[in-house]
Amino acid sequence: MTKVKICGIKDRVCALATAKAGADLIGLVFAPSKRQVTAAQAKEIVDAVRGCTNTPLVVGVFVNEKASEVNKIAEFCGLDWVQLSGDESWEYCHEIERPVIKAIRIGQHQNSAKILHELEFWTEQLSEKAHLFLLDSEAKDMYGGTGTTFDWRLVSTLTKKSPLIVAGGLSPDNVAEAIRVASPWGVDVSSGVEIDGVKDIAKIEAFITVVRSIDGIMSPLMGEGKGVSVEGREGK
Repeated sequence: MTKVKICGIKDRVCALATAKAGADLIGLVFAPSKRQVTAAQAKEIVDAVRGCTNTPLVVGVFVNEKASEVNKIAEFCGLDWVQLSGDESWEYCHEIERPVIKAIRIGQHQNSAKILHELEFWTEQLSEKAHLFLLDSEAKDMYGGTGTTFDWRLVSTLTKKSPLIVAGGLSPDNVAEAIRVASPWGVDVSSGVEIDGVKDIAKIEAFITVVRSIDGIMSPLMGEGKGVSVEGREGK
């Protein structure tokens, strides 16, 4: 089953509705952004979703923050995973106490071989740490949230080798095609389920419904979970 991550959640009400809709992960952005939350807001959201029947894992999104600060916030809020969307090194990743989702940006002139080489490097360096990779569109002076897609065909063979989350410009209108082409472990959406910069519950529900629908069609062709589990809390 393709994992669904709804990123850029900002309040308790939206988080609860997203959990009810069936999201597997929700993302809280701590980096400077129009979707940024404070540690206090994040803790309120985490505490709220912990009581849900379907409890999504909570991912904190950081960009080039001090590792000590990331660990402090993750502990205070009770985050399950930490997503690093900046220029963090593999050495930095090992300083993070939670499991890590490392974002890798895909540029217009990259090819599958180059992306594979980068993934192999990161996989080797993080072999002793729980980790996932998120592939996002590259944009000048931006660390995610671009709202633009990349060529999913570039990673269609790579998803068979490694559990990857595809992000960048996804929406209820194109996520089925992204899954057909790339067969990722998971999909990540933020602006694609918003109206005028605000999360729209109907769009979130539609996004998840489309993912589950295409999963039902493609399930014989897709590996369940691709060998990676996100079960457990606080780094387990």
